[in-house]
Amino acid sequence: MTTLHGNWLIGSQDSVFFLWGEQWQGKELSETKENHPFCLESGALAQFIQKFSPQLDCYSPESIKLSLPSYSPPRKKYFLPLLSGQILEPTAKSLSWQPWQVSGLTFSAGMIIQLWEKLPLAKTEFIGNDLRFWLYLHRWSLDLLARGKFLAGINQGESCWYPLLDSTIDRTRLAKFIQTIPPVCLAYQENSEPQTIILDCLKNIVDARLRQKIDSTVNISPSLMVKPWLQSLSGDHHDIALEAKNLQRLENAYNNWVFPIQESLVNGNNRQLIENQYRVCLSLQPPRLGTAWKLTYYLQALDDPEFLISAKLIWLEGKESYHSYQRVVNNPQEILLKGLGLASRLYEPIRISLEQRHPEECSLDSIEVYQFIRSIAWQLQDQGLGVILPTGLTAGSNEQRLGIKIAASVTPKKGERLSLTSLLNFQLKLVVGEQEISKKDFDKLLEKKSPVVEVGGKWLILQPTDVKAAQAILNNTITPLNLSVEDALRLSSGDNNLIAKLPVVNFQAEGALKELIDNLNNNQGIQLINPPREFRGELRPYQIKGVSWLAFLEKWGLGACLADDMGLGKTPQLIAFLLALKEEDMLVNPVLVVAPTSVVNNWEHELRKFAPTLAVFVHHGEKRLKGQAFAQEVKNKSVVITSYPLIYRDLSTLEAVQWQGLVLDEAQNIKNSTAKQSQAVRKIPAGFRIALTGTPVENRLTELWSILDFLNPNFLGTQAFFQRRFALPIEKYGDQESLHNLRSLVRPFILRRLKTDKTIIEDLPEKQEMNIFCGLSKEQGQLYQQLVEKTLQKIEETQGIQKHGLILTLLMQLKQICNHPGHFLKENSLETSQRSGKLLRLEAMVEEVIAEGDRALIFTQFAEWGKLLQTHLQKKLAEEILFLSGSTKTKDRVEMIERFQNDPQGPKIFILSLKAGGTGLNLTRANHVFHIDRWWNPAVENQATDRAFRIGQKRNVQVHKFICTGTLEERINEMIESKKQLAEQTVDAGENWLTELDTDRLRDLLLLDRSAIIDEEETD
Repeated sequence: MTTLHGNWLIGSQDSVFFLWGEQWQGKELSETKENHPFCLESGALAQFIQKFSPQLDCYSPESIKLSLPSYSPPRKKYFLPLLSGQILEPTAKSLSWQPWQVSGLTFSAGMIIQLWEKLPLAKTEFIGNDLRFWLYLHRWSLDLLARGKFLAGINQGESCWYPLLDSTIDRTRLAKFIQTIPPVCLAYQENSEPQTIILDCLKNIVDARLRQKIDSTVNISPSLMVKPWLQSLSGDHHDIALEAKNLQRLENAYNNWVFPIQESLVNGNNRQLIENQYRVCLSLQPPRLGTAWKLTYYLQALDDPEFLISAKLIWLEGKESYHSYQRVVNNPQEILLKGLGLASRLYEPIRISLEQRHPEECSLDSIEVYQFIRSIAWQLQDQGLGVILPTGLTAGSNEQRLGIKIAASVTPKKGERLSLTSLLNFQLKLVVGEQEISKKDFDKLLEKKSPVVEVGGKWLILQPTDVKAAQAILNNTITPLNLSVEDALRLSSGDNNLIAKLPVVNFQAEGALKELIDNLNNNQGIQLINPPREFRGELRPYQIKGVSWLAFLEKWGLGACLADDMGLGKTPQLIAFLLALKEEDMLVNPVLVVAPTSVVNNWEHELRKFAPTLAVFVHHGEKRLKGQAFAQEVKNKSVVITSYPLIYRDLSTLEAVQWQGLVLDEAQNIKNSTAKQSQAVRKIPAGFRIALTGTPVENRLTELWSILDFLNPNFLGTQAFFQRRFALPIEKYGDQESLHNLRSLVRPFILRRLKTDKTIIEDLPEKQEMNIFCGLSKEQGQLYQQLVEKTLQKIEETQGIQKHGLILTLLMQLKQICNHPGHFLKENSLETSQRSGKLLRLEAMVEEVIAEGDRALIFTQFAEWGKLLQTHLQKKLAEEILFLSGSTKTKDRVEMIERFQNDPQGPKIFILSLKAGGTGLNLTRANHVFHIDRWWNPAVENQATDRAFRIGQKRNVQVHKFICTGTLEERINEMIESKKQLAEQTVDAGENWLTELDTDRLRDLLLLDRSAIIDEEETD
């Protein structure tokens, strides 16, 4: 795996971008070499970037010296550069910066932006943090251009384009870039300042971008001196075709023209923008006893808004530079007067104050204060000036307003359970912050006839609409309100809804409502239930918590999303929850479980394994029941299992049943809210709803909305509202406040535990073995049945060694059919995973492995099947997949193992043939092992599993054994699991024992149970 890095190199003539690559495997090392051992050669780097920008060919090979984080390996005297994502061994010596000679490619600004715009901003493994920093800077440059924040310029006789940073937002963003630049970005220039490198890069890429986009044709009179300058602002030539005398006149005129904004231009001569990161700040001071409001003047540091220097102190010092706390402010008086001059154009009281020789502040009356807060402050901020308002007067979420305090409780009606729709008993009170306001107090505030008033030491603006709403509450003239438990959950999460046209600033729940909200916000307080007596198995402590959480939400009629990591047992927790309902005599109607087609059989097996007392019915297949026949059949069942495709095909049948509950397994299948199956599940009536998923959000927040809207309809509003209120601000603008509000809203309904949680790790065994039951597709079923019938007839007619060979060949071919029809038919590719239940399930599980940042081994006894799998999964997952078989060359074998084990950015999935990879390898980087087809010899399978589960493994290992239901795979697995004599023979003799069976016993073992077939229409 290659990881790309980059540095901006400032040159005496032209600046360039240096791109270099890092690969996981190094060259031979010596103690004296300075060449970076993991550096990708220039030619290989050029080839690597071609897949992103094939037409990009204007670059130059280069080798430069960079100081990079390095470490000394245990018991070694030399240093190694630290790889991206590498975790050091505890015995390695601490990090230090060491010089390394690095080979790479240099690009002009115009060329590198063509590559940058093709690279993803997302956290992709092949993009280093330093290169990602430059990608974000490039994104900011596009934002500046979109907002017109640029200006044509002249610099030493050449034309150029300057970025214009004349607003608070852009100055603050610049300061943030300076603060967050990765140290590796400064690895080329010694003692280089971050701001110098950032501004030089910004200037060059803005200039390059505009020259590419602007037409060179200028419709202007040839007699005007500016025409050559304007013509030179496009294309690659910067020279201005003017004589020296005229060029000097033009440059002088230009400098006079831009003088008012010159400190906001990003150019090499503007030291004020680089060094003096200070601006004028206006602080509004409330009146003290007998005094007026004051607007006091300061200088404020852009990178630290808390750092302020008062105008009074600046005039008192009277020096050309001001020194304080290791900071130096050059020409503070000049910066102050320039900023005040700009502010005076917008606000008359400031202009009047400038008539004084040393202006420090200005006085304001209450009407001027209101005008300043409402219409002037934001204009000053937009001009790049700072504004500080008293607490409560800041516009936005911190603004002090008249608000409502609600005290609420809930009492269920006789014979009804509490639910989201249960109505509240509540009282409304008028408040400012924490202080309640009576009618008498409010009337006194209005008597002051001031738009800005003080309440309990805090200031607020009395807005006319708020005053009218407050009077309606105090006079009991508001429209009657109905508030429900659903409203209470929103209000308690901090979602500031308006009630009676005023914001709810304080919500106090009482009694059972308080218990509900407290437990939802902190599920650790939920009372644990006893494990159901009829549960066949052991529930771990975290699983008992999960079952108790499901039971608590069901009690309140709330939908629940159990989103534990793969392998933590979501299915057993759900089954235990159903048994808990049964023990409480609460399971009076059937529960419908909807699962992907590939796991319908697995659900049936898991229910029979953990809860044999639950009556289970599987609804699928060509001859499935419909209408009244179906309703009659499921009436006395505890659980009904069906698949997502049948939800909309058989909707009329399914929605006619009164379901106790509706459970969605792999609930990400309804992430597209407009899909038929997503709309169909919402129409099915159910007492409770549960979603099981390891990935509640895969790509977009609207996927989360779709699942939560299924669980608790309308709780997050319509999809359009959710997109406007949360998805757009969070995904496009990174709005942290919206993200915090969304988390508060959804946290009560999602329980997600990770394998890496300390409390979970303590509960887990070192190795978990799980059987994964998969159905056959219709095509697999036909091939299987035909082969068995045809071969059994031949077996009956043969004896001895020929019979022995026929049986072994039959077993091998049946395994191939269970894998995929394409494997048995010797096809060159796997056209679709829909032809195989095993492949469908493997795809879903491997996707989850990759999403969780884990690594996996996939064992097969067929080399040709491993190759087919590699090609198919690489295409399906867009991930590199390794494959090792007996024909793999020793050199390639060693390299693959090294990459999988040691490359931090290496492939996550490693397919191995059982014979080639089953012994002698150390692959402890994997924490998942898949046995996609079975050897039927536990000793051999355990040897393969031990490639991951051995000394050096630091994580719990999950072993997944795939079994096709209704086939010989399921029957032989049952023998092995039950440890009968036949299973012991299997351990000793592999598959040879099967050749000793008579034809009738062999037929019983091999014949297909057709109920296990997944019909074709379900896999559309």
